[in-house]
Amino acid sequence: MSSIDRRNFLALGASGAVFALTSARLQARQSNLTARQTIERVQKTLGVTWRTETVDTFKAGNPDTAVRGIATTVMATMSVLERAAAAGRNLVITHEPTFYSHTDETAPLESDPIYQRKAELIKKHDLVIWRFHDHWHMRRPEPMTEGFLRTAGWDKYPVTGRITTIPETTLENAAKHVQDKFGVKAMRVIGERATKVAKVAFMPGYGQPQAMMRSLGDADLIVCGEQREWEGLYYAHDVVASGRAKGVIVLGHAISEEPGMQICAEWLKTFITEVPIELIPAGEPFWRP
Repeated sequence: MSSIDRRNFLALGASGAVFALTSARLQARQSNLTARQTIERVQKTLGVTWRTETVDTFKAGNPDTAVRGIATTVMATMSVLERAAAAGRNLVITHEPTFYSHTDETAPLESDPIYQRKAELIKKHDLVIWRFHDHWHMRRPEPMTEGFLRTAGWDKYPVTGRITTIPETTLENAAKHVQDKFGVKAMRVIGERATKVAKVAFMPGYGQPQAMMRSLGDADLIVCGEQREWEGLYYAHDVVASGRAKGVIVLGHAISEEPGMQICAEWLKTFITEVPIELIPAGEPFWRP
């Protein structure tokens, strides 16, 4: 490509991006839909009683900002926010915290350079962030479980409680299957490779250690998002060491719940038609050498 062609190509790309953002802003002005009105519509449509004590609140930005587009995500990382801004999705609906604690307390972070940079990014792009955690889990069918099973390709199998029964396979083959379906780079597995598994307990997100202990009595395999290593995971390690044919697959918190926020985007589209809506994945923060 010549230098002239390259300049023309770059100019065309830049003009296209400006046009897309301008169109999104024009659409928002025409719809007059604010972030506050959007969330009020979510609350009315969800079908559950709204709690007074909840983390499902606005975390950053002005709720009266006109919505140009909506991004759902499992985690409002700086990368997600940058991609949302570039796509003209200025209302970000996140499942997990934005500011590194369950309650998104920002006072202890005021002098932290990463918090400051993130806050500046939000302000620069006129973003509004709202958390959708407690009440999204209350919806039935539970969407994080629904998304997990759909992504794993196990939604066609019978489910009893939090256990699904798949065709018998080995732990190693089950791990390879899950790794491929979720695109995991740094998955971890407990158990012998040749262990036969069919009854699979699923725990997307964070799994309580007591639930891990109970499930290992009924299931051959547990697939979870995350666990504290010194609780449920070392209990599982001891279960295997005792000679019981069990296995555990640890995907990572965000990877295991991202499909549930894809379902959130699909659901939002059924009653919010004024602006574009899409999942912007947080992805996996880990890699393996």
